[in-house]
Amino acid sequence: MKITRTVVVLDAADIDAVSAFWAGLLAGTVEKDDGWHSIMVDGQWRLGVQHAPNHTPPGWPDGTQQQLHLDLWVEDPQAAHERAIALGAQLLKPAEDTGEPVRFQVYADPAGHPFCLCWVT
Repeated sequence: MKITRTVVVLDAADIDAVSAFWAGLLAGTVEKDDGWHSIMVDGQWRLGVQHAPNHTPPGWPDGTQQQLHLDLWVEDPQAAHERAIALGAQLLKPAEDTGEPVRFQVYADPAGHPFCLCWVT
């Protein structure tokens, strides 16, 4: 079996808001079809967003079961945080100083999908 492409697909009731958020955060564009949006970055397909009118956001960390999340590794965590918040993300958990060099903060996109901004100090 040869796999030619792997795409993570997010369900969302408001497909326009979620696809605009991820395109903005990833510095990409949105290609729209009925009930489906493709997030393109540098000409490559990075994410899909599928219309799911009855989508229920996962309740991170203890509510409705989380199905997946994205870890985005960034060089400038403050700039990445500001961009995510400006695009409509909600900060769920600030970074903790554990003494380890790897840090992360947990966010939710406009549909409630959790994701992490990660970096090395």
